[in-house]
Amino acid sequence: MAAVVTEPYVKLVNIFSSAYDNFIATARTCYSAKGIVDVETVTGPRDAEPTEIEKRRARKTSLAQSLFKAGHHTTLQHAHVQFALDRVSRHFIWSFLHSHPFYNSEQVSQRYVTVRDGNFHVPPTLEGRSREIYLACLQRQMADYQELSELLRPLVAAEYFGRFNGRHGSKRAETDIQKRAQEAARYVLPVATYAYLYHTISVITLLRYHRVAQEFDTSEEQRRVVGAMVDALLAHEPEFATILQQPMAIEETPEYAFFANREFTEVDMENAERIVGEFDAELNGATSRLVDWGARNEEVLAASVREVLGVSRDALSDADAIEFVMNPSRNRLLGEPMNLGTLSKLSRTLFHPRYVFRKKLSHAADSQDQRHRLTPGSRPILMRHYTGRPDFVTPEIIRRDDNAARRYNESMEATWDTINQLLRAGESPEDAAYLLPNAVNIRFTESGDLLNLHHKMAMRLCYNAQEEIWRASLEESLAIASENPNIGRWLLPPCSLRKHAGVKPICPEGDRYCGIPVWRLQLQEYERVI
Repeated sequence: MAAVVTEPYVKLVNIFSSAYDNFIATARTCYSAKGIVDVETVTGPRDAEPTEIEKRRARKTSLAQSLFKAGHHTTLQHAHVQFALDRVSRHFIWSFLHSHPFYNSEQVSQRYVTVRDGNFHVPPTLEGRSREIYLACLQRQMADYQELSELLRPLVAAEYFGRFNGRHGSKRAETDIQKRAQEAARYVLPVATYAYLYHTISVITLLRYHRVAQEFDTSEEQRRVVGAMVDALLAHEPEFATILQQPMAIEETPEYAFFANREFTEVDMENAERIVGEFDAELNGATSRLVDWGARNEEVLAASVREVLGVSRDALSDADAIEFVMNPSRNRLLGEPMNLGTLSKLSRTLFHPRYVFRKKLSHAADSQDQRHRLTPGSRPILMRHYTGRPDFVTPEIIRRDDNAARRYNESMEATWDTINQLLRAGESPEDAAYLLPNAVNIRFTESGDLLNLHHKMAMRLCYNAQEEIWRASLEESLAIASENPNIGRWLLPPCSLRKHAGVKPICPEGDRYCGIPVWRLQLQEYERVI
């Protein structure tokens, strides 16, 4: 295997001008009788006497610390910082960077970009024989990925040309088939695989990162990456040090305290078997199961529509009110390429109906699912669900071929054997977890309001969406339709919404068109392999 670089790359590429002084200026504006307080007023004249400059600095520090301690943190949401990050693991991104709603990221896609040898996180705490075992596993997983990519090409090609018969022999077909083959093959890659990305957050979010950076599941990597991010901020705006809290020790986190008080360990395979068994029994073979919803979702939605429009029940029935807000031929905003729902008085009524799902996705699929930040989930401390036996998702294209499935299962068995070997050698669960494959099951509960679920379904019911998250979204849409039929019938992919709205072209994907006129199908008829 090629040499492994373990140090993350962190670069501050954009920041608000005079971010700290802007923080002070916004706070002072709240109580200003003279209008907007600008940054120049905060900083004062450049040629002021040293004693005056020092007094001004002391006043800023006093105000900043007072605001911070009192929890008046909206003043710190104005200034944003954008980082370029590289050599960070996908496990860290899933567990930490993308586990909250207040960020924006654009990261390299494993679906469309081939993973190269040596691009894996190696915990610096691994030494000697354990490090050799870890590196050997990475090398084997990489070989499995490459082998499966080739093995799956003819299977993918058969499905692909079933959609695009006229593309035989084209460069476009060759590229598309390769991408779809590696999309499934990547399930054998470890969550240690590196990614690079742009990551933008507000200053208060970065300060929060710093405070909780030692929590589960990737505490060592979090400390290094977040520490470098904070260092970059302070190099540019050193005055933020006046409100920077020290990281909370992992022993102070509520999760750790729970374990300590009950003498639990991070890995308890017997307990994990019970948890996993109970969860899977409730799913009963499904990927996602609707477990709770508003008892009067449709009635509440209809009533809120009438309130916005100022009409009585006599003038607009429940069914007509729901159709008016959810049918794109009536609510034309639903056919727009931008998500305009939060800006529309009428569409904001969709905030009120709520749904809760229990679901089981692979690490790969959940890494996409969690990007829908306003349908949040409570995801586990991953190794608390570790049973010691292979526990993974198999992509549909692999399930269709005995040879591919056999090779895939062999890879999974070998990976779990290696993780168990490291655990028996006394290595930390945190370090061993990096070898878990993208396919490893994540079990969690997720909830969302109808407005944000509508947007999520529109994005993930598209046949270009990753197959596993598409399948989960289809189950969820059908489940909502079963309980709330007037609502569920309008949970559709973009092409169907655009058709109802009269928007052309019906498919918004251009040359990325999936090859299937999905807008002619009912949800119950949806079916795909790739």
